[in-house]
Amino acid sequence: MDALLLTANVGSLFDDLEGLQSIWLQEFYQTVAKYRPRFIAIHLQEIGGKDYETGMVHVDAFVHGILSSEEMRQYDRVRVYLDEHFSAPSRFTFKWSRKGYIRTRWRFQDHVFDLVNIHLFHDASNLVAWKYPSIFSANRQKALGHVLNRITDSRYEKAPFLIFGDFNVRLDTQGVVETLCCPSAVQTVLTNDAEDVKKVLFQEKDNDHKVLLRIESKTFDYFDQDVFRENNGKALLKFDKELATFIDEICELDIQFPPSYPYSEVNTEGTLYANTRCPAWCDRILMSPSAIEVVIKGEYVYDMMGPEVCMGDHKPVYLYFQICM
Repeated sequence: MDALLLTANVGSLFDDLEGLQSIWLQEFYQTVAKYRPRFIAIHLQEIGGKDYETGMVHVDAFVHGILSSEEMRQYDRVRVYLDEHFSAPSRFTFKWSRKGYIRTRWRFQDHVFDLVNIHLFHDASNLVAWKYPSIFSANRQKALGHVLNRITDSRYEKAPFLIFGDFNVRLDTQGVVETLCCPSAVQTVLTNDAEDVKKVLFQEKDNDHKVLLRIESKTFDYFDQDVFRENNGKALLKFDKELATFIDEICELDIQFPPSYPYSEVNTEGTLYANTRCPAWCDRILMSPSAIEVVIKGEYVYDMMGPEVCMGDHKPVYLYFQICM
């Protein structure tokens, strides 16, 4: 039996219901029509949008629109799990953020496995994050370790699991910067009171001191984005280190697509990155060693959805494979 797993941070879609959402849905339907899987699992993060207190009212229409589409009518069973109780902070994912996880268990004939939707902490400031390892990276590793412990402890019978979502993992940005901007002159600009760093500039030592990279709290502006797209950014995969801590607990298939975040949210700029963060493979599909044994026995496709069109700041990532029955 074939399966399609998809993860997508959809926060941007609820800021542009007429534009981005329709493009996103069209790409999703095309992916379903292309593979026609028997089973589909969709993990969404930031459902309802970044301003969820306003956008949550649109969630039901979004979900029902998907389920009633021509492409989805071939499926005779559906399960939807939503966390919409934002007015109850003690139950709405983690108390002080929209980050967290949800775990579901499935059975196909004799095969039982868990699917885990996860959303980890982001980098709050580039000025802090570009010195590796950062406090944000450490917090993500602690959170992922917590989730892995919870889904493998003795409360429930252990089963193979696939964990996919917005891990928010970032590259070793310091290593990326040193590689892209070497040799260069570094200029640090302080705030007016000279107590904090406002921005860091990396400039060529000649050529009229051309600025190669500008880093501010919410800005990562490198002059040539092609480096992140060329050969799917493969040259930068060596800086993707955050998940290495869990190498004995989770596995991943080879990445053959460019960084999935942060893309421009302008409809006409589907292939351009936003100059807000260092591009990284935030959106991933990982699995336990026992689960990967099932996946690699047949053909599979691990790829990014909508590479040429605007899908919001995150590009969805999917895995299509055969479940050996």
